[in-house]
Order: sequence, then structure tokens, then C-alpha cells
Amino acid sequence: MQQWKHVPCARRDLLSDAACGLGLMAAAQLLGRDRLLAADGDSAVKGTPSAGLHHPAKTQRIIHIFLGGGLSHVDSFDYKPELEKFHGQQIPAEFGEIDVFFGKAGLLHKPHYEFKQRGDSGLWISELFPELAQQADRLTIVRSMHAETANHIPGIFQANTGFRQMGFPAMGAWLSYGLGSENESLPAFVVLPDARGIPNAAGGAFNWTSGFLPAEHQGVAFSTQGSDPIIDLQPGDGVSPGTQQARLNLLRQLNAEHLAHSTHTDPLMARMRSYELAARMQQSIPAAMDFAGETDDVQRLYGLDRQECQAVARNCLAARRLIERGVRMVQIWTGDGVSWDAHDDVQGDGYKSHTGEALRVDRPIAGLIADLAARGLLESTIVMITTEFGRTPFAQADRGKLSRGRDHHPQGFSNILCGAGLRSGFAFGETDELGYAARVDPVTTYDFHATVLHLLGIDHERLTFYHNGIARRLTNVHGHVVRDLLS
Repeated sequence: MQQWKHVPCARRDLLSDAACGLGLMAAAQLLGRDRLLAADGDSAVKGTPSAGLHHPAKTQRIIHIFLGGGLSHVDSFDYKPELEKFHGQQIPAEFGEIDVFFGKAGLLHKPHYEFKQRGDSGLWISELFPELAQQADRLTIVRSMHAETANHIPGIFQANTGFRQMGFPAMGAWLSYGLGSENESLPAFVVLPDARGIPNAAGGAFNWTSGFLPAEHQGVAFSTQGSDPIIDLQPGDGVSPGTQQARLNLLRQLNAEHLAHSTHTDPLMARMRSYELAARMQQSIPAAMDFAGETDDVQRLYGLDRQECQAVARNCLAARRLIERGVRMVQIWTGDGVSWDAHDDVQGDGYKSHTGEALRVDRPIAGLIADLAARGLLESTIVMITTEFGRTPFAQADRGKLSRGRDHHPQGFSNILCGAGLRSGFAFGETDELGYAARVDPVTTYDFHATVLHLLGIDHERLTFYHNGIARRLTNVHGHVVRDLLS
């Protein structure tokens, strides 16, 4: 048996070691919270983040604006003069067999909105987005996106989770898992639905699920209707702070006893953490969502003074206030998830028309970008404006006449980025002369996600989670960083 040797220790040394030890314990807790204690090598150990930051990050947080339903690239960010020339004609035979969602290709249709070159960069942007066009020199447009499906729900799942099937973690959940939170009093991943409702037509909460990741990483959807961003967050009337604290203490004790005898700990641990977070959010959420301190100029910048865009303006201003306070990712939804699905009339002014939907989002998004830039936040933030697929360069096939609608179209479309680490005033990739398919430097959803993760300091192949015998990741087994997008 090994004999332990007694080593004399002076009282001063003991106190010094104890004091330093407490500091190290606190540092370890903070580093662990922020996922900075993970090993440098790959890890597929269940529940262990795979390496935290893998390289220096260009950005720290994301605001993701999702235009569900399919934004028409040929009417917004991808100018195709040939569509003017061949307007009203059949798509040429040399394009081969045409893939359409509703079974028949209509006649080619010119852009519904006039295009102009914008800013010093000369980016072509249509009059559909006149306010956003003024931010052209800050935008990075990916014009060669292509998707794997022409169906809304699997397409929207893939745009948000990397997979066409439900149940996989959203990008925000991966960021919460891999990078942790910058503020223990706020969720790492917040979802702001359109005031018209949760996007149930697009798969609803499955688009911000934590999937097989620990449940604490799922997106927290705020209510954007009424005055309470989180329903039932505050205790009922007449409950004193002392009574509330006693309730929390009892709940903590009961949960700890339950946990000691439980074999399935993840749901319970997630619920315990959610209660702890909710208690902290009772103070942090009202402060984050209170616009009273915002100047009239800032509120006008976002469009809070305009009825047609007021609801989206509130979400965009809330997003800025949340990322200022350390939220890792804020996602803003428009409509029920398919509000850009312009089968009937792209240029109409109602629901599912581009004109009507653009009026709701154009001023708020442009205001958000301008405000982030003015505050220096664009140097550490990425704004993403994405959609699940585009619309066809030909009209919706319709009863022998030239329709004003366009069909689903995954072969070529545009996504927009803005912010830290990106080449600004820049368009990457090309579709063919009619805007039908991505021809030059095609970019998949996997590539897009890999590039965004890279900007956050993450190697997309190393942020993994072991599930059902597979080291899962956001980009499945695909994807590469599109380095030409980086500054």
C-alpha cells in the first residue's frame, strides 16, 4: 500500500490555495458554460460539444429573417434581361426537360418589377425592395442557390435544419449547443413569429426544435401578439417576492430528489434549466422588449410609424435589442411560413403576393441593417435573409393565358447575407440567362450552412452529436465553405 507523505502547509499557503481554487472553479464554470473547455480533436461523445470554437470567429451572433414560401429571384435579386426578350414565349427546347411542381411549364414571364443597379457596387436589385436596395453596398447576394425539393415543408425544414425530414436540430439549436450562451438570463436561441401566427403551414415548431440535442437548446418562441412576449412568465397578482422565491426553492428541492432516482435525465434536466431560466427572464425579457427608451428616429428607421410594416418592424427592433444582450441567434418569420408562395399573382397587393409581403418587410430589414451598422454591431453580427427555394422564370401554367403567378423552383434562387466577415456589395454565382438553374458556382444548403458556421468559428465537420450510431451534424455528410464569400 502506498504511504502518503505528510507535507507541512503554512496557514497563509492554505488560504492562498483556497482563494485561487475558488477562482479556478468559477473560471471552469464560465468556460464550460460557453463551450470553451471541449477538446481540440473531434468528439462524438453524447452530450459533449465537439470542440467549441475551432478557429478565430469573424462574427458572434446571427439574425435570420426567413421568407417562407419561395421568394422569386428573377423578380428581386437576379436580373435576367433575356426574360424581357422572350416574354410570352415557351422556354427554349435546348433547356431540355423542365422540372415543374404543378406538372406543366407556362410561358416565360419578364420581371414583374423594374431592376436597377444600386449603390457604388452596382448590384442589380429590383424595385420590389426599394429600402433594402439602399443598403446594397452592405449586401452579399448568393445568386446560385439550389435546393433538393420543390415541396414547402421539406424545403423549409432543410433551410432551417439541414434535413428534409422533421426532428433534426435547427441551426440555432446547434449554435446554442456548440457555442453556449452569452447571457444566462436570456435564451441562446429566440424565435419571433409573424404577428399573424405561428408558421403551422410550414411545419411549425419543428423548424426551431433541438431534435436529438439536449432539450435546453431548442428555440424559445416569443409571442408577437399582445403585450406579453412570453405568456405566463410573470407570477400571478398578489404573489410576494418572498413567496415566489420559496416556491422556486421547493421546486428546486423536489427536482433534485427526482433527478437522483431518474434514469432518463435529459428531459428533467432541460425542464429544471427552463424553470431556472424563466425565473431570470422575469427581469431580463421585459427590459429587452421595452422600446420606450428607443428614440423616435430609431423607431421611424425600422418603420414602427407605418401600419403596413409595424409588426415586422417590432420583430426587427426586438432582434437588435436581443442580440445586444447576448442572444446567440434570433430568427424572424414572415407570415404562416409560406407567405411568399405567389402562384396566382406575384405583383398583387394581398397575402401571398410579393408586393404585399415586401411592403411588410422591406423597411424593417433595411432599418435593422442600418441600425446595426450605426451601432457597430454589424462588425460582429450576420443578417441572413433566406427562403426555401425560388420561383420559375416562366409563369404558372394557367388555362391558356399568360398567368401572373410563378411556380415553385428549387433549381436556382437567391439568398442574401450581410455583416461580419463577408464581402460586401458583392454577388456570387450565376443562374443561366433565363434564371432557370444555377450554372456558375452552385451553392447547396449544406454549403451555405457550412459557410455561416465557419464565420462563427466552427468547423462544420467537427460540431457533432452522437445519435443512433451516427455522429450527426448540421450539414449531414456534405458541404464546403464558400470562401469566395469571405472578406
